[in-house]
Amino acid sequence: MTSANAVAVVLVIGVTMYAIFGGADFGAGFWSLLAGGGESGRRPRELIDWAIGPVWEANHVWLIFVLVVLWTGFPSAFEATFSTLFIPLSLAAFGIVLRGSGFAFQHTARRARGQALATAVFGAASVLTPFFLGTVVGAIAGGRVPVGNAAGDAVTSWLNTLSIVTGALFVATGAYLASVFLVSDARRAGTPDLERYFSDRALVTAVVTGALAAIGLTALHADARTVFDGLEHDGLPLVILSVVCGVAVLVLLRRGARRGARALAAGAVAAVIWGWAVAQHPYLLPPSLTISDAAATNATLITVLIVFAVAVVFVLPSLGLLFTLVQRDLVRETSQPAQAPAEEAGSAT
Repeated sequence: MTSANAVAVVLVIGVTMYAIFGGADFGAGFWSLLAGGGESGRRPRELIDWAIGPVWEANHVWLIFVLVVLWTGFPSAFEATFSTLFIPLSLAAFGIVLRGSGFAFQHTARRARGQALATAVFGAASVLTPFFLGTVVGAIAGGRVPVGNAAGDAVTSWLNTLSIVTGALFVATGAYLASVFLVSDARRAGTPDLERYFSDRALVTAVVTGALAAIGLTALHADARTVFDGLEHDGLPLVILSVVCGVAVLVLLRRGARRGARALAAGAVAAVIWGWAVAQHPYLLPPSLTISDAAATNATLITVLIVFAVAVVFVLPSLGLLFTLVQRDLVRETSQPAQAPAEEAGSAT
């Protein structure tokens, strides 16, 4: 394997981690937005805040990692992507800022109206940010990002059927991951009514995500034959693996199984990403810019790989420790959601 391909693998690892952890983070905001008002909406939001409070900032480390690796390892691809797609990327960045502000102020605002506004901003930004990130991926897959500084159309590059469907798929995938993760969090919090609440939503979102994926394949066939042909051949085993993992999650949720659903849901998303990477290889920006053509000097690539190795040794264990402590209830930012009374739990949907 060449150093350029090795750095590309590192880039895909970063994208995978952000899609899983950042995606679940955005999905939690999606469910917060749809929770509704009153007591029926308060309790799911309490669980969401309790579950993501200690880790939501750490999840965006992966986005920074991806941007740095792309900028350093493949500068021509970075230039082309960020100059042509500056509108959706700027909107996504703005959404991340708004989302963080909303999450913080919904806990500190003194008035109910301010808290409600902050909660709405947190939820809306959690939907818009992954949508715009998805349009970027759709634009790249569709070959609408030519090499050069602002060489592509700033509007039509991301406002097209493939990009819009991909953006919707990003939102649905995040909601799916979050609902599966929150089933386990509700069990950990001792709230069986919320466990059923998020299990039902996970089942519905899985169906919606699958439907959007099918529509996305149709759009790929019409608009991105390079990637579609790759998925149909080299990437097909990973696509099948994703489907198998997704079906297994549905089975586990229906049976009320206590283990495995989170790992399988993450595996389903990871398999899709790696299938897309395999299908797109050797292009970084199909159909014109290959990984080798976009790569920086060999010395720079080796430095990136060394830094990644150092991160594996020091940063990954730190993040792993954070998530382990959270799962063992040793790190909290908000109080644990109160259990529902027996009669309320029995009547919850």
